[in-house]
Parts: sequence; structure tokens; C-alpha cells
Amino acid sequence: MSVRYTAETAILDYSHASIQSLIDRQGWRSLSREQALKSIYYFVRDEIRFGYNRDDSIPASDVLANGYGQCNTKSTLFMALLRALDIPCRFHGFTIFNALQRGAIPTYLMPFAPKRILHSWVEVLLDGEWLNVEGFIIDQAFLAKVQQAFPNRTGFSGYGISVPCLQKPSNEFDGNDTYIQAEGIADDFGVFDNPDGFYSKHGSNLRGLKKILYRYVLRHLMNVNVQRIRQNGLTIKRLST
Repeated sequence: MSVRYTAETAILDYSHASIQSLIDRQGWRSLSREQALKSIYYFVRDEIRFGYNRDDSIPASDVLANGYGQCNTKSTLFMALLRALDIPCRFHGFTIFNALQRGAIPTYLMPFAPKRILHSWVEVLLDGEWLNVEGFIIDQAFLAKVQQAFPNRTGFSGYGISVPCLQKPSNEFDGNDTYIQAEGIADDFGVFDNPDGFYSKHGSNLRGLKKILYRYVLRHLMNVNVQRIRQNGLTIKRLST
């Protein structure tokens, strides 16, 4: 397998002391490739909680330090941890329709969101097959609160989730594809060796004043909202698909 799928980059900074320390603490080096992949998946899904970082293109070590992330930043950390263990992976870039973020992003902030938001999942090479891995974006504690609020829903789009069946999303991993936002995909930009190449070509979601407002004000309001849902659940039980 080409080194291109295990190489370190500025964003995939897996030599960083914090990432190496995490790998040692978790004992991932002593596991088989399949066991390590599964353990890393659930770590990124549930220990790195759903939330909004200051930028999509921050390095993996910053995502780990934040302790939260969204699709693109969780993808970055997931890839860095895999590559640190010599597990080949690559980046698949998309956009998603912003409607699936409604609820996670408060209604009064939706006018600031672009109509189509940069999105990604990770493709992992396991036993000669590329797996599509996206289901780590939404932590189980947050997902459970949304499921409790909409117990009878099948097709669902909102709160950072877009799935055919809310109560049984494809987000459990055991050597299979996983998805949690895939039903909301708008554009498919194809695969990239790493996120660095993707962001150098496609830029970021916001520019100018909106980007500054997002970094210093808006994302903090969004994170407060997400944490409130995670802790207290939802009081609004209507959401259009």
C-alpha cells in the first residue's frame, strides 16, 4: 500500500505528543488492526463529543485538545489516529444541505449558515476493501436525546443527523460502513489523500466577517445549544424533514 494513505501531514499531525500519549494510554498498539480500528471509532464517536471547532482545517492535535468536533474535524482526528497505527485511510469530501444542521444550529443563527456546508467522511482500507466511515460524527449521548424527542420517526433530517431511520441509524461499527449524515449530501467532490489537499482546493465554509463572527461568537452559541440538548433533551418536538 502506498505511503500516501499513511503519511503524516500538517493537519494529520499524528506525531504530536498528545496523540502519541493517547494511543499509549488506550493500548491501541497492542491490538489487532481490526480491534484498534473499532476502538478508535468508538473513542472518536463518543469521547470526542459533537460540537463546532473554530475551523474545519485545524490539526488533529487541536481537535483532541478541544474534546469535541463535527464531521470534518472528527474525520481529521480519526484519520490521524489510524495513520499513527499504520492503518491506511483517505478523505472523501462532500457538501451537505444546511437543513440537516437545523436544531443543532439554533434557528436564529441559520441565516449565517451557507446553503451547502463542507462535509467529509473517512474511507478506511480493511482486508482489501475501502469502508465508508461517517457514523462517528454524533456522540451517542446527543443522539439519544434526539431519539427520545422523536420516538416514532423513520426518515429524519435535523440536529446534525440525516438518516433513513432515526431509531436505528447505521452508526455501530464492526468492520462495516457507517453513516449518520449521508442522506443530506448535496455534492460529491471525490476522494483525497488527506484533508490538507481537500481544504487547499475547496477552502472553508465561511469567509470574511461571517468567518470571524463564527470563530469568536457564533460557534460558542451553537456549542451551548448542543450541550443543552445533550444534558436536558429537547422541548421542541416538531421538525420538518
